[in-house]
Amino acid sequence: MTGNSIRILAGNSHPALAKLIAKRLGTELANVTVSKYSNQETAVTIGESVRDEDVYIVQSGCGEINDHLMELLIMISACKTASARRITAVLPCFPYARQDKKDKSRAPISAKLVANMLSVAGADHVITMDLHASQIQGFFDCPVDNLYGEPSVLRYIRENVPDWKTAIIVSPDAGGAKRATSIADHLDLDFALIHKERKKANEVSRMVLVGDVKDKVAILVDDMADTCGTLGLAAKTLMDNGASAVYAIVIHGVLSGKALDVINNSVLTRVVVTNTIPHADKKKQCPKLDTIDVSAVLAEAIRRTHNGESVSYLFGHATI
Repeated sequence: MTGNSIRILAGNSHPALAKLIAKRLGTELANVTVSKYSNQETAVTIGESVRDEDVYIVQSGCGEINDHLMELLIMISACKTASARRITAVLPCFPYARQDKKDKSRAPISAKLVANMLSVAGADHVITMDLHASQIQGFFDCPVDNLYGEPSVLRYIRENVPDWKTAIIVSPDAGGAKRATSIADHLDLDFALIHKERKKANEVSRMVLVGDVKDKVAILVDDMADTCGTLGLAAKTLMDNGASAVYAIVIHGVLSGKALDVINNSVLTRVVVTNTIPHADKKKQCPKLDTIDVSAVLAEAIRRTHNGESVSYLFGHATI
């Protein structure tokens, strides 16, 4: 590394991923203590100099999301006042990404609020992965690199899904059709779509399959799995229509509520998630869960950003 060096800082949301990123960059995590006072205020102490350094703060939007967001903002502010040269917020899973539009009266656009808070705190650059809606990049006045999990997903399918050459890629809703068709095109496979009707948020009432999955391995692809109700119903719909097996590949595995019970009791053969959100404890309770490690992609994005190289290579190539 030439000139100023990289400093990787980690909050409490996903220290395991931060360690993997630092290891791939051949460095150690900077000495940071994030704690709480008895009145629940967040306290941050940076235990080494970051003056004139290139600082990357790894904090994913998961778990105690509001606490972790506040941690991130305070860490950015602490580095700003400690004269860091450039501060990059590395958000593998962007918090409040699903609140990206005003879709009903008096609804907040919370993703825009988060963008404003990061900018005001002092972030000069943001690196994230598979934003729920890509227009969130436009909420920022600073550069945003929205990395894609697609190259890693393609590699996983080729290496781990039996008979993938005769499989079919399925989108569990109309919103994910673009993502699914892109994967299908890269693998030269057919594409199917499930139309779902919701009674209310997180509750699907009916599903209709558009496409032929008979005697094929169906691969469901989505950007986020929260309660997994959609995945469970989609898998049942596919099996009812003659699919031989159903895999689900998701970028952000939130897996909240009864998600693990839904997966365990479903007809899904395997549910594959990336490690943008920690789920090691959930894998012990759910043998169907598998992991795609994206630390290499994030580490390479950090290295390229630090050295002033193009990041666009990562949009179409998996990093080992």
